[in-house]
Amino acid sequence: MSSPSPANAPITELKTRARLRLNALRRDAGNVPADVAEAAPNRLRDCLIAVAREAGFSGWEQALRVLDGHAVSGDDMGTFWHAPRCNGLLSHWFAHIEQARECLALGEHRVLLPYRRQFVVVDDHYLRELGLGIGDKAWGEAGRDLVQAYGSAAWLALCNQRLRALRT
Repeated sequence: MSSPSPANAPITELKTRARLRLNALRRDAGNVPADVAEAAPNRLRDCLIAVAREAGFSGWEQALRVLDGHAVSGDDMGTFWHAPRCNGLLSHWFAHIEQARECLALGEHRVLLPYRRQFVVVDDHYLRELGLGIGDKAWGEAGRDLVQAYGSAAWLALCNQRLRALRT
């Protein structure tokens, strides 16, 4: 597997979060009983896996592959573009990209997102729950289709916004 692009801000953000977590665990290890400290993750690798899972990936390798633009059609894209608070919102789910794009074409207020090996077409209510806004110029640059725009500058910009929203 190739190393991440040097300018890939989402990967850099996850690495930074993992390092901060590891530093906090090490700093706090002196304040807990020895048996609890031994059970806590104390390696950077453990922290990378944890932050990747919090971002919607099965582990660090999947996060690296997806966020660095190396995933291919049919790969599991994780749940990065979903949040539990979106479950109650109306959205359109598809197993086939062609059907998702037909739904996307029905309104300019919609965007197409990857979800695992499926596709979801959502509106601004869903995006707000993700901490995003449909008015962002990156959506226009991406053609409102994050499957088609995968790996592009607009896609990376939206990934950065999504990661910032995950912090809050």
